Amino acid sequence: MFEKLFPRKSRDPQALPQPNAQLALGALLVRVALADRNYQASEVGQIDRILATTFDLKPLDAAKLRANCEALERHAPGTPEFAQILRDEVSYEDRKALADAMWSVALADGERDGDEEAQLLEIETALGLSDADIAAARQNALDAK
Repeated sequence: MFEKLFPRKSRDPQALPQPNAQLALGALLVRVALADRNYQASEVGQIDRILATTFDLKPLDAAKLRANCEALERHAPGTPEFAQILRDEVSYEDRKALADAMWSVALADGERDGDEEAQLLEIETALGLSDADIAAARQNALDAK
């Protein structure tokens, strides 16, 4: 009876893009911002700035990339899979810079959050960063705050 009143639409989900370094980085940035279950405009803006700077994108293109990354983050593999893409395609020095960028997203809302910090540690470890470099990224972010 309810099927006639409220027929279910068959969903034709768009295929998600195959993750590459851009999408993996963006998805991890989104994952950090979502870790505290409070995705704020300041975090979105910081993600857009990081994507624009890192990949030499115009603001609108960075926002489009972030939107794709948000969809990918919701439906795609876990942190280790994204991190592996970055480990395969990005130098160690650049991965250290990514850790700094992720910390800037976590602190963009002006608050430290244990869930975000735990997510960051998982990502930094999966990126293959040393304990010393992980500690340095955290300290750099807190000093800049």
